[in-house]
Amino acid sequence: MGKRKETSPVTPVGHDKRSRRDDDSEDESEYVEATPRASLGSKSFSESSTAEVGIIESISLKNFMCHSNLGPFRFGPNVNFVVGNNGSGKSAVLTALIVGLGGKAAITNRGSSIKGFVKDGQTSADVSITLRNRGEDAFKPEVYGDSITVQQHFTTDGSRSYKLKSVTGALVSSKKEELTAILDHFNIQVDNPVSVLTQEMSKHFLQSKNESDKYKFFMKATQLDQMKEDYSYIMETKNKTNDQVKYGVERLHELRRECMEKEERFKSIASLGEKQEKLEDLKRKMAWAVVNETEKQIKPFKEQLAAEENRTLKFEQKIEEWQEKVKNAEGRFKAIQEQLEKISQDALALKPQAMALKDDVQTKKKVWNEAEVFYNRHRMDLRRLERDSEQLRKRIIELQKSADNTSEDENMARMREIAELKEKLKALQDQEMTTNQQIEQFQQAIYRYKEERTRLYNEERDMKHKMEQQKRQLKELQDSKTDRLKRFGQNMPSLLQAINDAYNQGRFLKKPVGPLGACIRLKDPDLALAVESCLKGLLLAFCCDNHKDERTLQLLMSKTFTHGQRPQIIVNEFGNEVYNVQKRAVFHPNYPTVLTALEIDNPVVANCLIDMRGIETVLLIKNNSEAREVMQRRAPPRNCREAFTGEGDQVFSNRYYSSEYNRAKLLSGDVEVEISFLDKEVKNMAAQLSTVQQRVRSIEGDIKQNENYMLQYYNTKKRKQAEARELNARITELENVEEQPSIDIATLESEAQDIKNKTEHVRKEMKEAWNRMEDLKSSLQKSEHQYDEIKMKISSVSEVAEPVKDELHKVDQEVESCKTHKKHYEKKMAEHLEGIRKRKEELKAKEKDLEEKLCQAKQIFPERIEVTRSARSLDTEIVRLREKINSERDLHGDRDEVIRQYHAAKENYQDVESKVKNLKKFINLLDDIMTQRFKTYQLFRRCLTLRCKFYFDTLLSQRAYSGKISFDHKNETLSITVQPGEGNKAALSDMRSLSGGERSFSTVCFILSLWSIAESPFRCLDEFDVYMDMVNRRISMDMMLSMADSQRFRQFILLTPQNMSSLPSSTLIRILRMQDPDRGQTTLPFLPRGQEEENED
Repeated sequence: MGKRKETSPVTPVGHDKRSRRDDDSEDESEYVEATPRASLGSKSFSESSTAEVGIIESISLKNFMCHSNLGPFRFGPNVNFVVGNNGSGKSAVLTALIVGLGGKAAITNRGSSIKGFVKDGQTSADVSITLRNRGEDAFKPEVYGDSITVQQHFTTDGSRSYKLKSVTGALVSSKKEELTAILDHFNIQVDNPVSVLTQEMSKHFLQSKNESDKYKFFMKATQLDQMKEDYSYIMETKNKTNDQVKYGVERLHELRRECMEKEERFKSIASLGEKQEKLEDLKRKMAWAVVNETEKQIKPFKEQLAAEENRTLKFEQKIEEWQEKVKNAEGRFKAIQEQLEKISQDALALKPQAMALKDDVQTKKKVWNEAEVFYNRHRMDLRRLERDSEQLRKRIIELQKSADNTSEDENMARMREIAELKEKLKALQDQEMTTNQQIEQFQQAIYRYKEERTRLYNEERDMKHKMEQQKRQLKELQDSKTDRLKRFGQNMPSLLQAINDAYNQGRFLKKPVGPLGACIRLKDPDLALAVESCLKGLLLAFCCDNHKDERTLQLLMSKTFTHGQRPQIIVNEFGNEVYNVQKRAVFHPNYPTVLTALEIDNPVVANCLIDMRGIETVLLIKNNSEAREVMQRRAPPRNCREAFTGEGDQVFSNRYYSSEYNRAKLLSGDVEVEISFLDKEVKNMAAQLSTVQQRVRSIEGDIKQNENYMLQYYNTKKRKQAEARELNARITELENVEEQPSIDIATLESEAQDIKNKTEHVRKEMKEAWNRMEDLKSSLQKSEHQYDEIKMKISSVSEVAEPVKDELHKVDQEVESCKTHKKHYEKKMAEHLEGIRKRKEELKAKEKDLEEKLCQAKQIFPERIEVTRSARSLDTEIVRLREKINSERDLHGDRDEVIRQYHAAKENYQDVESKVKNLKKFINLLDDIMTQRFKTYQLFRRCLTLRCKFYFDTLLSQRAYSGKISFDHKNETLSITVQPGEGNKAALSDMRSLSGGERSFSTVCFILSLWSIAESPFRCLDEFDVYMDMVNRRISMDMMLSMADSQRFRQFILLTPQNMSSLPSSTLIRILRMQDPDRGQTTLPFLPRGQEEENED
């Protein structure tokens, strides 16, 4: 990481001089003085550039040390004070920072192992730290984004794991090496006391009497100790390299001797040259002989393939012949199908008349049945009266013959009572029958009313749903008068704004396009409903160039469309030109396609609609009958899949779908007309809904009234049944009484006359009922005759349809037969072509084999050789000659092997000799470099020493202290001497003789001096002012704030138990005030600084 150029945080001035204010009065309102007592001169805190990488944005802890949950703490980019009483968790935050960024537990002085940081009673702890990652020096910005979150999880068994996440929360890596790379890139050193100075380290430094420890502190803070260790490692490597050079020189002598031995053996081999040359000549002839034989094998194969290809024409002719037969059969099938459809339509036209006649027959049959019941009831009454009359007649005859009429009066009275009771019983039975009929009528009425109420409930629910939709559409249309995009949804403008913002931030590779409905315009407004019915949900869709942009857009939509369905996202690579669809598009002289009916400026939109909907193949025909004529009564135009009418109906070649809507919602031109129309529809719907609700209330009243009537009739029925049971009991009782012998004959004759009169009356009513029944029967027979005639007509139509169906079935079988023959020849054709393909593949393989053999032959000998001998005879001679060469080679050794060993030994010798020379040069060069680098190291150490002394003296002078820092680099010691007061009035003394506050102030001066010469994106200091009095604390604070103001590109985190309410108000200062320790504490509620000060007041 590149180092930043930093300026001195202090300015050496006299004790009697005051700071000079900024002359620019316009910016004065943006500055706040740190303190008027600062001897440095009042530095002003102003808004300027802050650090872009490496600083800590936030930290949070879970089950860490004695805290269940702390944070998240959000730090500012410059000065941060973490204040709170002891035990509130300040040091826990600093310890978590060290451990969370990979530091060892021993560095924190809080434990020897990370498992000690897990809260008692818990099994694991978590630390999450967010580092800033912006600007040109960002680490893998395309992966992590503007921040890097380091999450560390460690358990009580001592194990730890890392998760490195991007700004979006996506997991990037779980490796410690990635974290090390990030810390090296940002120059973060958690084990460097200048970066993170813990309370224990500060206390140890204050109380340390060992000057060597202070020197080590200085070396570690400035990273000079790391440079020194690197130099030691390089010198150790140089010594190892010298040892390798010595070993290489000894090895070189052995290799030279071995090489000379191999050269001697190489020179002794010279006799096999001629035989080897002859063998090579035979190999060349053998290669070209193989080529000749392969060429002879390919020639008849080619001739056979040509003959097979000539047979292809015959199969093609057969397929065309059967294709023509299929076409003719399908034509006849279509004609017969149309005839059958006409017959079916005729039958369908007769069905409503048949249903009406059937209902009339059923109604009349029901009335006739009721009349028959009435007639039968009178006939039964007549039989009963005739039976009673006959009984009375016989009784009168018996009484007239009887001499004793003494008990006739009682008997006649009993008979009259029985007759009266039976009359009452009959009346009760009639009333019960009437009551049952009334109850049944009320039940049927209640059932009908409930069915009607259920239907009205459903209708009311549907009307409410539809009215809500219309109100939403009306609101969207009213909003679209000011913003057209709101027609596509209330959230659409905010989504497009979010897309623009994300694109400006570089989150999209290419800006998504949409909604597609907003990117198109109609040439003819009358086709708005047709186009909308065709495109439907695509009007709300968006188009992305790649899947990365799709995921980003999905994230934006999830935030914008929290409820309901989200627009569709189509991934299609963006192009600058519209597809050429001339070959697959439909053309009609009178009707446009969807593609030609639209004006589309963006090629991406046009290509997307072509891919997703095929708009180049869809016709737009305003008139419904013309659409049916074009698509169904004639063959559809070439490439035409479907058509849409001006009313939004969808028309295919064999089916027709009506549109659910009667007006366009998204593509309509005149918004005011649409608003007026929709407003009227809402009002009409509200009126219809009110009517339905009134009807529901009326029906509910009718249901309740009928239920009350039915309950009354049920009670009446029970009462009549009880009375009938009493009458039956009385009749039985009277009939069981022994008849008295004496009854008044006159009374019986009178009763017989009454029965006769009743009989005549019943006969008259029965005749009237019979006549009425005959009239109803005549009317019923007439209706049944009409119904039979219409059924005969339907049956005759069905009989006409049967032979047509049979013929249609035969033609269908003929079509299938023709198709089967066609498929048979197509299958034969496919098998034939597959055979040709296989032969071609075999020929291609043979030709490839020939090419390979030809290439091999050319590699052996590039010019073609005319060979008369066969490959077999040449191979036999090659084998014989090779055996002779091998037998001689066994005596002298393999010539090639000897040559190979000689060259290998020579190359090995030369390689080792070159390496030894290069290593010697490297050692000499390393000596020169190390000498120069060591001088530079000493110079750099001297510069850092001088700068540290200068800053230390300057900072001490802010309180009129005098002192010095003495470095002994030879003995590696560092001594600090400080004298409070005037430097010429007192001798310098060691820091151990100072008071606690003076020693802390001197320590702060020394630390600030180290801060001025060390590089790190942030500095953390724990309880820096614990031993200071108010004066030293104030001066130290001013010096730190002054340094922070001069180093805006660095972050300062200062932990103190003191109240920092006296600090100046500035946007660069952030105070994190921690609550007092609480055993039940789980979270750390921070308040804004202004609000905290109000609470303190």
